[in-house]
Amino acid sequence: MAYTQSPHLTEKEIESLLKQAKVVRFCSMNRNGTIHAVPVWYSYVDRQIVVATPVASRKARNVRRNENVTLLIDDSETRGVWPKGVMVYGKAKLDTSDLTLGEFTYLCQKYIPGDRAESYARGLLGLAR
Repeated sequence: MAYTQSPHLTEKEIESLLKQAKVVRFCSMNRNGTIHAVPVWYSYVDRQIVVATPVASRKARNVRRNENVTLLIDDSETRGVWPKGVMVYGKAKLDTSDLTLGEFTYLCQKYIPGDRAESYARGLLGLAR
């Protein structure tokens, strides 16, 4: 379920924002009941938001304990107009299968130009260059 802030966005505007925004704020619940909110890189494919994170990260530990999350995606570049944003309430699914180089490179291409994305992905995955 998605919630847009006022003024309400059309489905087309929501899709565009989800495809173009650079960061999602990923919010999960800590063991003590406080909220862990962290900005992360993401990709939006087939109407799913995909976030890569180490299995030992606080995000992953929190999701293993409680799969309920809130995601906030906004247009932080907006100047002089009402900011656009989408809040998504949902359940996160941890996929502990190895992230392939191709999948991680695809996620990195949104943030790192051209051929440097694969090199960056290889470094983060601990693969030889």
